[in-house]
Amino acid sequence: MIYSKKYKSPLGVIILNSDGENLTAVCFETGKDYMRYIKECEEKDLPIFDETIRWLDIYFQGREPGFIPKYKRDDITLFRQDIIDEMLKIPYGQTVTYNDIAKAIAKKRGIKQMSAQAVGGAVGWNPICIIIPCHRVVGTNGSLTGYGGGIDNKLKLLELEGVDISKYSVPKKGTAL
Repeated sequence: MIYSKKYKSPLGVIILNSDGENLTAVCFETGKDYMRYIKECEEKDLPIFDETIRWLDIYFQGREPGFIPKYKRDDITLFRQDIIDEMLKIPYGQTVTYNDIAKAIAKKRGIKQMSAQAVGGAVGWNPICIIIPCHRVVGTNGSLTGYGGGIDNKLKLLELEGVDISKYSVPKKGTAL
């Protein structure tokens, strides 16, 4: 059984999903990824939702929460886990590029290079937005591309963390919008 809880954030409603013990999805209700990760489920109060709401409350107060709620995905691969591990290393208030992550994965695996596009696909797969900070990953050219929760929300999350967004650009067209 999948369970759900709504969280009213300053950026709009965020839907939390759980298998009863672990967080399985965190998505903006208005995001393009909403239907991909949020399943029909029963609304229920659970300890994992309480923990996640505490995390989100701290975050939206403009502070680093300092812990990660317990999460689980059944569709995780070794590559996706490597990407998650790299995203979790991105400090609050900072950004890295898809290429930075590709270089880190290549080094970890002892290979010459890794495709930044493959990294982008794995970052875009992330169903636990904000907590696994895919919003902190940007294009090498400074483009704020690739956020399933919506580019406007990506901008607002980075601003909340104190990132100077004036050095970034928003794509005029494309799948990132």
